[in-house]
Parts: sequence; structure tokens; C-alpha cells
Amino acid sequence: MDTMKKSNTVQKCSPLLFLFLGWLGLGWQPVNGQPVSAPSGRQQLTRDQQRWITRANRHDRDGWISLRLDGSPRELGFQHGYLLAKEIDGSLRTTRKEWEYGSGMDWSWLVQKGNEMFLPRIDSSLLAELDGIVEGLAAAGVKSDRAEIITYNGIIELGKYWWPGIKDSLKLRSPSHSKQSCSSFIATGSLTRDGGIVLGHNTMTSYVSADCNIILDVLPRTGHRILMQASPGWVHSGTDFFITDAGLIGSETTIDGFSGFDEHGVPEFVRMRRATQDASSIDEWCAIMRTGNNGGYANAWLIGDTKTNEIARLELGLKYVGFDRTRDGYYVGSNIAEDVKILRHETNIRETDIRNSDIARRVRWKQLMKDNRGRITAALAKQFEGDHYDTYLMQVRLGSRSLCAHWDRDSTDPGEVPFDPSGTVDAKVVDSGMAKRMAFSARWGSGCGTAFNAPDFLQNHPQFDWLTGILHSRASYPWTEFRAGE
Repeated sequence: MDTMKKSNTVQKCSPLLFLFLGWLGLGWQPVNGQPVSAPSGRQQLTRDQQRWITRANRHDRDGWISLRLDGSPRELGFQHGYLLAKEIDGSLRTTRKEWEYGSGMDWSWLVQKGNEMFLPRIDSSLLAELDGIVEGLAAAGVKSDRAEIITYNGIIELGKYWWPGIKDSLKLRSPSHSKQSCSSFIATGSLTRDGGIVLGHNTMTSYVSADCNIILDVLPRTGHRILMQASPGWVHSGTDFFITDAGLIGSETTIDGFSGFDEHGVPEFVRMRRATQDASSIDEWCAIMRTGNNGGYANAWLIGDTKTNEIARLELGLKYVGFDRTRDGYYVGSNIAEDVKILRHETNIRETDIRNSDIARRVRWKQLMKDNRGRITAALAKQFEGDHYDTYLMQVRLGSRSLCAHWDRDSTDPGEVPFDPSGTVDAKVVDSGMAKRMAFSARWGSGCGTAFNAPDFLQNHPQFDWLTGILHSRASYPWTEFRAGE
């Protein structure tokens, strides 16, 4: 911690050094608190850009990249694009290839469609931040443009919600992407040891697109400070785990089997960022999410207010909305809708088929909540997010039906491709005490610490050989605490 404090002090006290280096054409970025010479291809930074960079920093730790951003929307975007240029470039390349292979359509076609749909519905503040990302990328020698970055931020909505309807209208037969991902819970009152809130979440996704190892500490000029997990180049979270200085904490799990999308609605990535930055209460947060809802990225949101220890669940479909709140109880997320109208009218899921991961995990969550009532702490939450009990087979195993899922090890889930390279790629935990100091614990790689070896996987499963070059290994990392202001 002393080293961290020292590095921040050096950075904060060296604006003249930044400007001097800029005048000499030696633009640089602080990495782990230390200056690094700019690689070839970077542009000479202007005086304003050098000044913006003095308020930002980047630290790489235990598989995570912690990025602090501070300023106006354009400044936030520039800092983001410049300091994460390499990671954004890599994620864009992967996203382009995944889209074109999975859909058979050109990336440029999707960029045009996505920009036409989303651009008119992005507020000026967020648009300035997106433009800042493009500007920062250009300064770092990476080529992109506003339309591509908008489409990239909305890729979940476009690929998993808009595209299925479009491909059907075009009479295309390309398979739809699964929407099943993430395990989360939130508990308070008599469920937890101290009566405060405990929230746990892990991300289940394709290992190819497992780039969500960014922790953004966003200090905007207006609204609330945000500490959230994200992917490089995203102005929202995407994995949706966040803390704000308004005392709000939150996560989400995707509603599986969902269909429905309104092209004239406000993009989910816009609503999520606006709600998280602008809201001071659960009611305000949920109201922003509901306004202009387009059905994109339909989720069950688990929200807590650490000022009151109240928790809530907002299930946001397109036609229907489910909402519950309590100061003594719990809510869980395993990708199955709890609201019966959303379940029956907007999904195609059989909520009793325990062979499927989302149903098996729902049963497991309820077991853990019942068995640990009055004992739940952040330490127990870490165990929950790495749990491997399969409630269908009634045994502990690395597979698809556990809270910490490993589809790459499994061929028994009827709803998934056998040995699909996907599963849990992280875990995060926060309680009321941690949230009040804007901190949370996180583990990158998997919820349980199991590493993934991409070359071995591709050798054993040659049916996925198209992933060569974009499927990457993940090491085993420990739990690490991160906090705003590092």
C-alpha cells in the first residue's frame, strides 16, 4: 500500500514533467505509476492531452487492469482510449472475427446498422466520452472511429437481441448466441452475519471474449463516482458489477431464453451508464433503466443501497418488468426469470428442467441461502462464487451446472454445445463495509482458481480450431482487493 501511495503522489505532482515530455515529442503513459516511453506510431500529445493524462493512471495486478479516469466526458474518454489502446485494439479484432464467423455478415455492415440505430439515442455527455476514446486511440496509434466504438459498446445487444430477429427475417440459418451467463446473489438483514449487505457475482462467458479484466474507477465532473468491472473501450460495465459513491452496489444475470428487441429504444449500455452515474437511490436507478427500455441485454438486476441496507431485484424484459425489494432477505440470479409474466411470455425456458445450468444453479443458490442463513459474509460469498456442486447429478464436479461453471469440461448440458470453451472467468464480492470505502474483492481467471490452457484445449477439441489465435489461456490468480483512488 505504501508503494501505491508513493506512485500516486509522483503522478499527481508531475504535471510539468508531462508537459515537458509532450513538448519534446516524448508522449508517455503512466503504467503502475511509472512513466513509460511511447512506442512508435503514437502521436505527439497536445498540451491539453498531456494535462488530461496527469489525472489518470493504470495499474496491472493479479490479472486485472485497474484504470483511474478523472475529468470531463471527453477527457475520460481520451484517458481510457490512450491508456488501454493495446487492449481495445485486441478486443476489437476479436469482436470483428467472432461476429463475422458467427453471422456470416461483414463487420462493416454491422457497424453501419448499429450506428444508425444507436447514435440518435446516445446523450451528448456519453457521446463526447465515446469520441474521446477514439481520440485517445488515435493518439496511441490505433485506428478506429465513432461508429465502430458505438457498435462495439452495443455488441451484446446487437449480437444477441437484435440479430436473431434480423437473421430470421433474412431467412438465414446461422445459430443464435446463447444468452445464459453469470451467477449472483445479494443478501441482507437476518441472512448476513452483521445485518449488512453482501453481494457476490461471477461472469460466465465465452473464453474467446473474456476480456472483462478491466476495473474502471470513473470520477466524472457531474454525477457519482463509479468503481466497476468492464471490458476495454466500454463506457458501461457489460459484466455489470459496480459500486458508486452514492452507496449503491449492483450486479446482474442475463435472462436466458429471452426474445424481443425495440430498435427505437435507448441502448442498454447507455441506460446502464446513466443510471449508475446519475442515480442516488434504488428507485432512481431503476427508473432510469426502465426509461426507453429497448429489451437489449435483458437482465435480472440485483441492487443494494448500503445507506439503508435495502436490496432489490429488477427484472427487465421488454414487455414486462418484475420488481421486488426487502431489508431482510435475499435475491439470486442464475439466468432464469423469476417474474412469471417474463418467464411465460418473453422466454422459452422450462423452469423445472434441472438438466440445464440455469435451473440447477437456481436450486443450488437456494440451498446455500437456506444452509447459511445468518452466517453470510464476504468470505463465504467467495466460496459460493467458486462452488462446484451439480444439483442434477448431486455431486461436486467441474461442469456446466455449478455456480462456478466450466462448459469446456462438460458434454452433458442439453442446451449447450459439448465442450464449448466458455464458463466462469472471474468472481467479485462486496459487502456494506467495503462499499462504504469504495472497495471490493475480485479474482480473475475463474471463480475457483482453475486455470485454462488454450493450446491444450484446442489440441483436444479440434472442432474449435477456428479459434486459434483468439482463444487465450488464463492463469490462476488469487483474490485481490481493489478500491477507488488507487
